[in-house]
Amino acid sequence: MLTVAALYHFTRFDDPAALRAPLARLCCARGITGILLLAHEGINGTIAGSRAAVDEVLAHIRALPGCADLEWKESTASTQPFRRLKVRVKREIVTMGQPDVDPRASVGNYVAPADWNALIAAPDVAVIDTRNDYEVAIGSFKGAVNPQTASFREFPAWWEANKARFHNKRIAMFCTGGIRCEKSTNYLLSKGVAEVYHLKGGILKYLEEVPAEQSRWEGACFVFDGRVSVEHGLREGPHLLCHACRRPILPEDMERTDYEQGVSCRHCVQETTAADKARFRERQKQIALARARGTRHMGFL
Repeated sequence: MLTVAALYHFTRFDDPAALRAPLARLCCARGITGILLLAHEGINGTIAGSRAAVDEVLAHIRALPGCADLEWKESTASTQPFRRLKVRVKREIVTMGQPDVDPRASVGNYVAPADWNALIAAPDVAVIDTRNDYEVAIGSFKGAVNPQTASFREFPAWWEANKARFHNKRIAMFCTGGIRCEKSTNYLLSKGVAEVYHLKGGILKYLEEVPAEQSRWEGACFVFDGRVSVEHGLREGPHLLCHACRRPILPEDMERTDYEQGVSCRHCVQETTAADKARFRERQKQIALARARGTRHMGFL
């Protein structure tokens, strides 16, 4: 069984590029796979590997400037959830496109998973899901507002267009692991919203700690690795990934006439052209040939 650790930490890295190579070398040496993003504002990512290897990488990250109090969320995977390792330097560790947003300055009130149900049941609280539309589609908290955004960058514009709906409301927000809420709560506070809350540890921590019989969560939680989704107790969910559009699908979706592996699914069959589909079929052919040779096609995540 592999250990999967999802982490983020906002801190100031003066030279994130200088941190990349030592971190990547350690991960490679210890057989770690996953994605780690470094930026001036901190670190974000998910890694997978043996218990000892993950512990060693986490110790390395905690030794980085300002990361001593790093927190992370753990789960397990029966098979390798990532096909390779990526350690990249980015402009933001989660892209919101708002240069004045700084979670180190202020964020909303953290709410522990055990206290979340009571908060979101209050009549003066509006609950907002800050995730992307394809994530919300497979699961969310009952009664949560879905902004129907295709990317987190769209959230500020959505808020400006819809803020009148939430006049005199307390705002409670949530996301997968908590990182998007660090920025979205700081953004709302900067816009004068008086009371802003967010789920500490995100959906993953809630599903880990809150028993299913007490849960207000409905469906599965999308995760950005080979498991695709997780459910209560962080068990692997039923979803698969359409490798054409990167959206989650269920096994029964593969029985539909609009499904073709790596080419189309019910979500994207009308979104791509015949030329796109021909290109995707050629990619699938190359993936199959690579597998037959016992190698890996780099276009397949």
